[in-house]
Amino acid sequence: MSIRSLTAVQLGKKIQAGEVTVREAVEASLAQIDSVESEVHSYVTICREEALKRADQVQKMIDAGELTGPLAGVPVAIKDNMCTEGVLTTCSSKILGNFVPTFMAEAVKRLEEAGAVILGKTNMDEFAMGSTTETSYYGVTKNPWNTAHVPGGSSGGSCAAVAAEECFCALGSDTGGSIRQPSAFCGVVGMKPTYGTVSRYGLIAYGSSLDQIGPVAKDVTDCAAILETIAAHDEKDSTSIGRDSYDFTSALVEDVKGMKIGIPRDYFGEGLDPEVKEAILKAVKVLEEKGAVVEEFDLSLVEYAIPAYYVIASAEASSNLSRFDGVKYGYRTAEYEGLHNMYKKSRSEGFGAEVKRRIMLGSFVLSSGYYDAYYLKALRTKALIKKAFDRAFEKYDMIIGPAAPTTAPELGKSLSDPMKMYLSDVYTVSVNLAGLPGISIPVGRDSKGLPIGMQMIGDCYQEKKLLQAAYTYEQTGSYARPELAEAAEKGGR
Repeated sequence: MSIRSLTAVQLGKKIQAGEVTVREAVEASLAQIDSVESEVHSYVTICREEALKRADQVQKMIDAGELTGPLAGVPVAIKDNMCTEGVLTTCSSKILGNFVPTFMAEAVKRLEEAGAVILGKTNMDEFAMGSTTETSYYGVTKNPWNTAHVPGGSSGGSCAAVAAEECFCALGSDTGGSIRQPSAFCGVVGMKPTYGTVSRYGLIAYGSSLDQIGPVAKDVTDCAAILETIAAHDEKDSTSIGRDSYDFTSALVEDVKGMKIGIPRDYFGEGLDPEVKEAILKAVKVLEEKGAVVEEFDLSLVEYAIPAYYVIASAEASSNLSRFDGVKYGYRTAEYEGLHNMYKKSRSEGFGAEVKRRIMLGSFVLSSGYYDAYYLKALRTKALIKKAFDRAFEKYDMIIGPAAPTTAPELGKSLSDPMKMYLSDVYTVSVNLAGLPGISIPVGRDSKGLPIGMQMIGDCYQEKKLLQAAYTYEQTGSYARPELAEAAEKGGR
């Protein structure tokens, strides 16, 4: 087995045992980046020299017994909307094309303190607005399984980098499914924790009441280890929540006996690809055979989730993105007449089409004539969706459904119809509206060889139940992740 085929935790153990050096691990990742990056384009910025220098520093600390954690020496990638001190942070937008932060996002800082080595910043939909990683100013990211298809979004760069073995694990952010959907499309494991579990300090905001940082990894064990590293109460983030325990790796137990699983009928109706449906129901059957109790139920309000989400997210985005004005930092137009003209030209030239669309929608729903009709109504709908989940979790330990209605679409197919792109988030946005945890795990591939992801949704603070069920499924070997090379052949790579 090559170094880059190891999971993050497996690599960490080998580094601790002296079987692999940190420099060897970093060099293996950089060699893979050199090999596939021209086709996949997972990264916006690659920190080659910094990573090699950091590798030697971390090795010394490991040798001295100062770093003993599971991620010490592991090469990781960071989504480009998390501030990294001294490293370009663009949000994949022209308007932040020259922004180098002077501070570190809390989640990234915690990874570094654990001994992880940052390889670079991954590509994303501009300001996390999109579901395909095609709205990036720096070009599209492609799905490593078949480069004619999208990797999903907005954390498509992070998920593609893990899938293509250009890093061992990564951080993404999830506002409406932006970790879970691309994880499903790329055949990796991605988790969105309960809102407030991971600090948002240093995360460039899209929708402040919805955004949450989470792990992207090759397996469930890695996911738990990363979450345990980055989750903590942070006084610098007013939405951060202090939890009784941040121990997630103890949930890695192969046991679902007596666990009650709800299957929403609303998630398995019209619009769901038959191959996706079949793979998920087959995976649920595996859990049932392991002792879980499975039952269908009506979740209700599903059809209202998309409009409520896009009204709220766009409203918050229009407010959050007002800070990018060409004055304090970022892009400023070369020629302008007066202050207002400078604002207008800097923003017109700096933002892409999808970002402008959402700013305009958000400004519209917050305007005095439409605030009550749209924004307040969306907030009421959000509260009703949360109540619907509360009722479901009185009866079930978790809810299982698809992460997306189809496997990864072809490049260019979604962008031509924004409504189609928005509707692809139908199974994920409710989780963010209700502040719940969710995880996507690979459960098979369709007839084109593209990965299929299954989403597990838990009640607030119930990540351990999700990790336990996901780990149990993984340990049955019902779906063993095939070698990427085999799938790449099918995709023409």
